[in-house]
Amino acid sequence: MSCTNTPTPAAADLAVAVQIARRMLAAYGDSQVDGFDYPAAYGAVSEALRILVRAVDGETDAEKGSALVRIPGGDERCPAAHPEDPSPCVGPVAVTVLDAANAGLNGCEHHGARLLASLEGGRVYALPDAPEGAAIRTFKAADTTRPFPWINGPRLRPGQLSRAENRARGEQL
Repeated sequence: MSCTNTPTPAAADLAVAVQIARRMLAAYGDSQVDGFDYPAAYGAVSEALRILVRAVDGETDAEKGSALVRIPGGDERCPAAHPEDPSPCVGPVAVTVLDAANAGLNGCEHHGARLLASLEGGRVYALPDAPEGAAIRTFKAADTTRPFPWINGPRLRPGQLSRAENRARGEQL
């Protein structure tokens, strides 16, 4: 009987997943991430976690047909929902929101609009199985939504107002 050090496929997958998770933590593990870097950081950490879960558990919720993310407390929300945003998802995951660097997240129309409103140079695309008009509804909702709408307090500067409010005031960002 010969003894080899060849790892099992599951162990090899776990080793790769841990290596990727370490890289993602090194790049995005700082809690002081700029708000405009948030989508890239969230996407990277989500991907690292998905790989880890698949390596350990063999299957992720997305592979089981759910595009929702489980959060502590048992709630499920789309990946585009900001952790500090208390609002629930509205409808199915239907759009992808991309930032200026092409980092993106899938989300329901509601959270997609809130994310798009919080980005400079963001774009929205409907997913293949999205309801008709999902991207345009998300785009229009983002136009009248203030950036980071869950943050309370006075909003007086153009960067704190919705694009529609800035147009009405005649201001350019």
